Amino acid sequence: MVNRAGYGLSHEARSLRWLLTDVVDEVPGVRSVAVVSSDGLLLLSSEPERDPAVGPAPEGPRESTADLATIVAGLGSLTTGAAALMDGGIVKQTMVAMEEGSLFVMTISDGSLLGVHAAPDCDMSVVAYHMALFVGRAGHVLTPELRRELRQSVEVVR
Repeated sequence: MVNRAGYGLSHEARSLRWLLTDVVDEVPGVRSVAVVSSDGLLLLSSEPERDPAVGPAPEGPRESTADLATIVAGLGSLTTGAAALMDGGIVKQTMVAMEEGSLFVMTISDGSLLGVHAAPDCDMSVVAYHMALFVGRAGHVLTPELRRELRQSVEVVR
């Protein structure tokens, strides 16, 4: 879970959080979003901050971004290995269509990944377009220093 308010974070970190929130709030059918580092660690997620007084987070796809991050990291590793075996070059994006939803994974800049879990009736082209916008905006600011800051902020909030 990440602190959506972003108190104490750099301008770049707050901007990335805002961009991620925009994907979730503006794209119909998006259930959850996760940004994962090249080494598989969760950097950002769409999981809202929960008030302990309200009680535990409800179960369901929108509340399982830690699981999404694990799946995104595994799928990224699998597709990278497959591309290497097939001399396919760098994997740019992966899409998995399921009966009850879709999973989209897109490479950011340094091997980091953006993963989106969406409803089965989502407009895949709209999801892919907004993911590409996020990747284009996030890629140049996702420096090693920013990744370290984001990882630390995720650890502090948990």
